[in-house]
Amino acid sequence: MKSATRSAGSPFLIPNKTSFSFVTGGLAKRGFDVTAAALALLVFSPIFLLIMALVKYSDGGSIFYGHRRVGHNGRYFQCLKFRTMVPNGDEVLRAYLNANPTAAEEWRRTRKLRSDPRVTVVGSVLRKLSLDELPQLINILRGEMSVVGPRPVVDEELNLYDAHAVYYLRTRPGLTGLWQISGRNDVSYESRIAFDTHYVQNWSLIRDVLIIAKTVPAVCLSRGSY
Repeated sequence: MKSATRSAGSPFLIPNKTSFSFVTGGLAKRGFDVTAAALALLVFSPIFLLIMALVKYSDGGSIFYGHRRVGHNGRYFQCLKFRTMVPNGDEVLRAYLNANPTAAEEWRRTRKLRSDPRVTVVGSVLRKLSLDELPQLINILRGEMSVVGPRPVVDEELNLYDAHAVYYLRTRPGLTGLWQISGRNDVSYESRIAFDTHYVQNWSLIRDVLIIAKTVPAVCLSRGSY
């Protein structure tokens, strides 16, 4: 069994007795994040408001959805999204996986489904264009996320990183990243872990700008999304 320790204020067990008081990119990356997120919120505010109205009036449910994810140094945070699923999503998913062994295996391997019974009609469009993730700009301003970095994961997923978890924990999770521009769900989870590790090991502000630039066509073409 691997040894682990808790960082100060963190409920997550960090592998190999390592605690990361620093964060990848330091002040340069944080300054870039705040500036970019604030400008993006200003530019996309009309779209933001339109999506809020569509989500609310499509079925009368909540507009936003927050899911607990693991952040820098193992600290939990509520990762924000526009709600794209039915309110009783957990029950719907459980019943679907129990009745569909093939889907259950897909979920076990990737934590995603190509045909997800929980997704609403409006939600399917938002997911296709990654617009459901726009509220994460708020997470960035709060200091919980970065514009670029590994996509935020839950405890169960981080366990799949094994020894590579230390690289994930060194940085803030990102709104976009190497996985986003490299096929997303068309690549294996092992490849996703490799992308995240490579990103942290070779971080530079120039790389962040290039990844952001490549994200735009990747989203417009809906490459690897579902």
